[in-house]
Amino acid sequence: MNVTSQWSVVSKNVFCFVLCALLFAPYATVEAQQPKKAPRIGYLGATSRSTNPARIEAFRQGLHELGYINGKNIVIEYRWSEAKSDRLPPLAAELARLKVDVIVTGGPAATRSAKQATSTIPIIMAYDDDPVSNGFVASLARPEGNITGLSTLAPGISGKQLELLKEIVPKLSHVAVLGDATQPGNPQALDEIKLAADGLGVRRQIFDIQDPKDIEPAFRAANKGHANAVLLLGSPVLLSQRRHVADLAVKSRLPVVYGRPEFVEDGGLLYYGTSFNELFRRAAAYVDKILKGAKPADLPVEQPKKFDFIINLKAAKQIGLTIPPNVLARADKVIR
Repeated sequence: MNVTSQWSVVSKNVFCFVLCALLFAPYATVEAQQPKKAPRIGYLGATSRSTNPARIEAFRQGLHELGYINGKNIVIEYRWSEAKSDRLPPLAAELARLKVDVIVTGGPAATRSAKQATSTIPIIMAYDDDPVSNGFVASLARPEGNITGLSTLAPGISGKQLELLKEIVPKLSHVAVLGDATQPGNPQALDEIKLAADGLGVRRQIFDIQDPKDIEPAFRAANKGHANAVLLLGSPVLLSQRRHVADLAVKSRLPVVYGRPEFVEDGGLLYYGTSFNELFRRAAAYVDKILKGAKPADLPVEQPKKFDFIINLKAAKQIGLTIPPNVLARADKVIR
């Protein structure tokens, strides 16, 4: 082949290359400019957004600390049942149909509905009283399914609540314990209370609360039995009637330590237990791990590491109780 022929072949090849580059360049540019799709987080709540805004803010803050901003590099799909349990299953099914990347649940009822809606989308429990007994995970260390997250289980907490009552009521000799015997975690709590009560020389009177109509008779019986104080365990019924419970405590002039901070915000005297805001903030870390490729089955359920002590001095004044200064000084929050 002479030089002229070789040059002709080269010229044709260059021409073809340039032509191809011109033809496909627009598509390459479009592909390069195509924004990466932001992951979607489904949030399923059994109440309303206004019920516990601090918890939602803690979850948002946790995400922000990890570099996630809603509407920019993540999208959060909130669904609220407004305290109507029959709305949870369809809302969970809706999130599953949206094919969100992960579902965060704000409590056991929401987790159960999410579990029924999907066995493939990762589910993060912001909190659960006893995820093993509830059938959500095989064990805390090895969840094994598509659910993991955080638990409120804190061994010894109920005993410490009773010890706290003894500090504010030095002559405590008889405590009434109200709760739902079927609620996961409560049998363990009752064992802890018995152990602490025996050590403190305090008698116990147990009341099983299964219905709102059980609450007032329990307080009357506690007064009749000369109870010096009341300890409330976990109970959906008691939680739904928390204002009524706080009013009955004032009427009975009984100091009460509650199992949920909402009671104290609504007029109750004392809360000592798991920091729910911290659990919701920690839920963001689980979301981050899932979005980075971790599997729920490989992420152990985390137990609480931070605890809150809240005192309502208004409630103390209403029942004529003076909180010792050394106890008051230990409170994380004082409502005046």
